[in-house]
Amino acid sequence: MNITGPLRVVEPASETDAASTLAALEQACGDASLPEYVRTLLLQARDALRKAGQAADVERSRYRAVFDAVPDPVSIIDWDGTVLDVNKAGMAAYQRTLDEIVGKPIEFLNPDLPRDHLRPVWESLSRGETYVIEVTNMRADGTRFPVEVHSAGINIDGKMRIVAVARDLSGRHAAELRYRELMETIDKGIVVRDAQGTIIHVNPAAMRILEIRDGATLEEDLRADNWQTFDEHGREVSEMEQPATYALRTGRIVESTVLGFYNKRVRQLKWLSVTCVPQFAAGASSPEQVLSLFSDVTELKRDSALFDRAQALAHIGGWEWDTGRNTLYLTEEARRIVGQEPSPVTIDELMACLREPDRRRLRTALDHALADGRSLNLDLQGWQANGHLFWVRVIGEADTADPLSTHVTGTLQDITERKQAEETLRVQARTDPLTGLLNRDAVLEELETRLSDATLARAAVLYIDLDRFKIVNDVLGHAAGDRLLSAASRRIQRAVGSEGLIARFGGDEFLVICSIGDEPTRPERLADAILEAFSESFRMDGEEFSITASIGIAQAPIDGRRAQQLIQNADVAMYASKRRGRNDWQAFTAELAEQQLQRLQLETHLRRAVINDEFNLVYQPLVQIETGKVVGAEALIRWNNRLLGEMRPDHFISHAETTGDIVGIGGWVLREACQQMRRWLDRGLQLERIAVNVSYRQFLGEDLSGHVRAALAESGLPGSALELEFTERVLIEDAPDTVRTFAALRDMGIVLTIDDFGEGYSALNYLRRLPIHGLKLSQLFVQGVPDRASDVAVCQAVTGIARSLGLGLVAEGIETERQRRFLLDLGVTVGQGFLFAPGLTSEELQAAYPPIKEPR
Repeated sequence: MNITGPLRVVEPASETDAASTLAALEQACGDASLPEYVRTLLLQARDALRKAGQAADVERSRYRAVFDAVPDPVSIIDWDGTVLDVNKAGMAAYQRTLDEIVGKPIEFLNPDLPRDHLRPVWESLSRGETYVIEVTNMRADGTRFPVEVHSAGINIDGKMRIVAVARDLSGRHAAELRYRELMETIDKGIVVRDAQGTIIHVNPAAMRILEIRDGATLEEDLRADNWQTFDEHGREVSEMEQPATYALRTGRIVESTVLGFYNKRVRQLKWLSVTCVPQFAAGASSPEQVLSLFSDVTELKRDSALFDRAQALAHIGGWEWDTGRNTLYLTEEARRIVGQEPSPVTIDELMACLREPDRRRLRTALDHALADGRSLNLDLQGWQANGHLFWVRVIGEADTADPLSTHVTGTLQDITERKQAEETLRVQARTDPLTGLLNRDAVLEELETRLSDATLARAAVLYIDLDRFKIVNDVLGHAAGDRLLSAASRRIQRAVGSEGLIARFGGDEFLVICSIGDEPTRPERLADAILEAFSESFRMDGEEFSITASIGIAQAPIDGRRAQQLIQNADVAMYASKRRGRNDWQAFTAELAEQQLQRLQLETHLRRAVINDEFNLVYQPLVQIETGKVVGAEALIRWNNRLLGEMRPDHFISHAETTGDIVGIGGWVLREACQQMRRWLDRGLQLERIAVNVSYRQFLGEDLSGHVRAALAESGLPGSALELEFTERVLIEDAPDTVRTFAALRDMGIVLTIDDFGEGYSALNYLRRLPIHGLKLSQLFVQGVPDRASDVAVCQAVTGIARSLGLGLVAEGIETERQRRFLLDLGVTVGQGFLFAPGLTSEELQAAYPPIKEPR
């Protein structure tokens, strides 16, 4: 390097000489004694010298500006080490003025320099090289700071000088210290390899993660043949494929690669997330070393595997939609749920596998999520690539924090099985399991829906009840009864076809709903078709049964505008058909409505009758047919209402059984009859027992034996003084507690009798199984003897049954002497009826049959 022009290091006399020369030339140019051409030459020399001085001043200013602009301390040093100049950065670094530095030996600034320190400097400079050394400089206050000095040769006015640039290393040393501390304290493993792949440094975290033994060498524990490496799919990774080798070979960074490292020594697999960074020397084109940074993700990998497994077990996957790039990410489980090949990578491709209108629903929900920040939660239906239908619950919300792109993130849950189960349950909830028809709840819903729609509101309900269905249940059992219901439902379906909606309403009752808008007479026509379908007998277990149907018809809107009202009126019409003889249909009328109103009125008064003390008992004597001697009495209820007047038992007993009021009424009769029996006995009336009728509802609805026991205890009667009469309906109901109740009553000594035997179902099986004492021959058959052969045959049969089973027998409804004589000849000894006495008050019975006085 050559620098021309005076520097501060140039001899001070040079500037004085230039000024003296310029003054001498000025004086000579004004000397008139000199020839003209000489003065001209002197003028030219003066001007040239003046310009040269000005140029030198400019160069000095430029040099100084550049010299002082260098941010690092720069010194100009003579061959012998004397400091000739220093820039402003140097003065600031050394905390000294220019005058304090210039002219001093370099040791003044670098007191720790060794002897002959300039020799290697000049040797390097003489070869045209730069000399670099790290030394310690000293400030004016005696403190030191590390510098890296770059020295080069410079030619100033033909003389070789040294220009030395000192780079302050204080910051770098601090950074290197922090770097070393970071390397040693960071919880991530760091392994540094040189260009040949040799490990040159391992930090403590790496030794802990890799379980390098104390005292073992790195070469020994980290030798390649001690390890096997696998990718996440279980494939072994060769040495050339490993991240560190790849980074050294290509000079590229390898980011966050998860690999499994199997330590053969300890037989343990660890999963590491590895990032490898190649490092280059200044000016180099290939890495001089590679730094591998890794963390132990074994637990995370395990948790991730468990999470993936949990997702698969729970059928829940994840999804994320980058709206800016319109890219869709689906987790493995989400891809399985959608079942498309290839998997959707945009939101449009996901929507393409959905059914309409679910596509529009999802698009609308996504639009709202992006516009308003709403979350979305939808159940959607779609098709997999294999044609299978799937249900998926999509949950998501938008993340609008990123100004460049909005992400919508959420979950996909496979709810196919749940939806199929719900559909199955929905069908089951609406379907009668025995017949496959709609059930009660479903038909009520359907009817309400029709009646709420003006275009469908003109509809009719056919209420169908099977006649004598209980005969099959009684004779063949419930299984046969179920088969009969199934067969009956099929006949109704064939008769109705597609013209009506059919349901099993309960028990042996069916409903048909049909439209009458296009054909007003359709209900009657369908009713006739159903009756015709039941004209043929049913065959069950080799037996034939004639099962007919009673049908009630109610039409909307004239007979009702609500489902319950319409069905209730159809039910009223059906019962009217039964009362008329069964196997027929009856349309609901205003007269039936009036009768229904009367029944409701009857029900209202009946429920208050016990409280209002409106009931009373009369007693019909039980007598010995031959002698007329009274052996007992049957308690018969009577009802006298202030508004309705005297009510016959056949007008209100069946209604009370239907509503359940008979339970309370029967309890009152039982207590009152026992109390009256007690009074008669106390007065000396010679009666063996008092008979009380018991409804089947009392067997089903409450603890009958408990109530009987309480009534006996309250009246002080023995059980033998009470006879309970029940109809065959009790036997047919066959409630689980019936046998147990009969046994408890018999244990109390109570006489148990079947009332009106032969009039109902006459199930002989129950006579053998239940602990009963006697039968009462129904007046229905007694009235026809001795003239009607069929009644004679029935009376003979019942008498034979009672005799063969060892049961007592009482004949009801004896009204003529011929009847009495016939029954006496038949062997019947006890009876009751108008021939002997009607129902009497307690006082009338006592007066008619006074106590027999004992002889003194």
